[in-house]
Amino acid sequence: MDRSKRFWNDFKSFAFSDSLLKVAVAFVLATAFTLVVKSLVDSFIMPLIAAIFGEPNFDDLTFTLNGAVFTYGAFLSAVVTFVLIALVLFLIVKVVIRVMGETAEKTSCPSCLEEVLIAASRCPHCTSELTPTTE
Repeated sequence: MDRSKRFWNDFKSFAFSDSLLKVAVAFVLATAFTLVVKSLVDSFIMPLIAAIFGEPNFDDLTFTLNGAVFTYGAFLSAVVTFVLIALVLFLIVKVVIRVMGETAEKTSCPSCLEEVLIAASRCPHCTSELTPTTE
């Protein structure tokens, strides 16, 4: 009985941990963001590209090789969607870094386990000497 109780307590700690909830929220937001960008690509970007190249719909683009039909239009749409999602995420990260400033990397003090800057030579919490690292 004690073993199963410990198991459920461990599971509860894992399932409701702060970091797991943050990952779950990030996943849901990323999924929603992907749907928005896909809608942008499907509604505006692909019709614009199709108008330039004369094809109203890329889904019908195919080629045949030795009797096998390759439908590459949907793949082309997926590649454009991926590139645009990557571009938008890159721009968002650049803006966030510019607004918030780059945060210095940190590590834990071996003596008191408090968070300190990697380049620190002395812990500001317990004043222990540290070996600064430059990563």
